[in-house]
Amino acid sequence: MAAQALAAVVAIAVLAQSAAAAAAPPPAKGPVTYVFGDSMSDVGNNNYFPLSLAKSNYPWYGIDYPNGVATGRFTNGRTIGDYMADKFGVPSPPPFLSLSMVYDDVLGGVNFASGGAGILNETGVYFVQYFSFDQQISCFEMVKKAMIAKIGKEAAERLYGLGARKVVFNSLPPLGCIPSQRVHSGNGKCLDHVNGYAVEFNAAAKKLLDGMNAKLPGARMALADCYSVVMELIVHPEKHGFTTAHTSCCNVDTTVGGLCLPNSRPCSDRKAFVFWDAYHTSDAANRVIADLLWDAMPSAGSGGAATTPLAASPAPSPSRAP
Repeated sequence: MAAQALAAVVAIAVLAQSAAAAAAPPPAKGPVTYVFGDSMSDVGNNNYFPLSLAKSNYPWYGIDYPNGVATGRFTNGRTIGDYMADKFGVPSPPPFLSLSMVYDDVLGGVNFASGGAGILNETGVYFVQYFSFDQQISCFEMVKKAMIAKIGKEAAERLYGLGARKVVFNSLPPLGCIPSQRVHSGNGKCLDHVNGYAVEFNAAAKKLLDGMNAKLPGARMALADCYSVVMELIVHPEKHGFTTAHTSCCNVDTTVGGLCLPNSRPCSDRKAFVFWDAYHTSDAANRVIADLLWDAMPSAGSGGAATTPLAASPAPSPSRAP
């Protein structure tokens, strides 16, 4: 899944909404998030696809989520998006397919992410059922229409003026260093050429966002440097409380599919591993990644962290990783 993310983008759109924007019903106070992406951000949309081969709504997924529930998140606990929502002081938005367009729940934020998704519609076709990035945008258009129906066109336009053009794109992580790729290296090391693809993609994404910021009035589009942050955990795991960054807690690096199945035998200390399965970071790693991303934001802690474009720091050389 994440191995196919060479063409995947995760975006968190932070809409600065005001309760005064509409009389009734009022939108949620404070920031509201709309999340797009793949299995790194999916919070359960794929649960609603009966034929999808990209699912994680079974043990051992969710073992460290509140009440040990396997929600459909592709990790043992919470995603990076969950932790970032905490920092913005808002609830992590629910999966789109769990909501009704009839009620007001779409006003509080929505998660459209789907395991297997990519920018190209055919990226995850072998997962049978999933939301491609194009389909996620179409679903967002449905939500926009529902919002206009609930709060009115004038109020929706005011929301746009209050900040509905603020978007944070997570850059690709060092994909050549995830466990599913290391097993192909012959010596357990990172695949430099795969990391090189990620570096090239991130540079192109940064250039694209800079261009959009220049062309679109009031646009605030930022690239969060996930590559450097995740590489930091891989190169210096001990600095962040981890002991293992080269293999997965579930010991499924060479398993077909690379997911943590009910018959897998997870590691005894889940907080010591950067990776949960062959593709996805662990709950403990997601918390640290969110902390590092938040600290890198110019306005961290001010409630406007996502409003200022982030200049992605120079990506480390792919060969830096152990």
